[in-house]
Amino acid sequence: MNSSIVTQRFIKCHNKLRELKVIKSSRQFAIELDYLPQSLSEILKGRRDVTIEVIRKAVEIYKINPIFIFSGEGPLILKDEDMNKSFRVLTIVTDENDSERIVHVPIPAHASYVSTLDDSKFIENLPSFTLPDYKYKVGTHRCFDVIGDSMEPTLFEGDKVVCSFIEPALWETAVKDSYVYVLVTKDDILVRRAYNQISANKQLELRSDNTYYDNYISQISNIQEIWYVRAKISPFLPSPNRINNQLFNEISALRETLREQSATINDMSETIGRFIDR
Repeated sequence: MNSSIVTQRFIKCHNKLRELKVIKSSRQFAIELDYLPQSLSEILKGRRDVTIEVIRKAVEIYKINPIFIFSGEGPLILKDEDMNKSFRVLTIVTDENDSERIVHVPIPAHASYVSTLDDSKFIENLPSFTLPDYKYKVGTHRCFDVIGDSMEPTLFEGDKVVCSFIEPALWETAVKDSYVYVLVTKDDILVRRAYNQISANKQLELRSDNTYYDNYISQISNIQEIWYVRAKISPFLPSPNRINNQLFNEISALRETLREQSATINDMSETIGRFIDR
């Protein structure tokens, strides 16, 4: 089989550890990761893909850079001072085949999620699911319920957004203007369009699609996690009658606007005519 790009990067990290003489042999590497040496050999030969659990242990024990593993950016191996600054080790949920599942954070769990990000038991007890699309098989994804009307008409309360995790070290370049993100702050979980001001001011400008709400600034120091919204799951499907009624109302409003403008033009023409006659 052709190994995945994540597996290929993992092999590069393994080879770098050998080159730096951090590990003496692949067998030692496997044993330290509590993994069968024979299975690791299959990974190194490209016959098997590396599991999330093996990557997690390699990050913890050998400081392999998860940003490089999943995005190809940054150094292969992290320094000690980088371990607490450039990334977070997320708690994940896997199935019997070690494939990562998408953890769903429902509205009742939002407050607990904000205050217990490092509580693995809490995350593991949340509901989880999978999606068939390949893009949800690479990296860590999470699903959040939408609260309130701040993102209407794009998102409505009750919608669910499926998001991919962005490592803190990548926020400055990965957060793109006008895209929708879930931001886990120290106080709340927000769904907003972000405008990146990290490089200049260490902050994000957050905007709602509902113009009733004002834009506001969030300092990077107040943000714990950023998730890029890739899809939405909506329980709402408007009926054909509702769609037709909405279209009818819009046409009626446009017709009324044209009627008013036409009347205004006629009034102006009459006024100009009387002025000329004088």
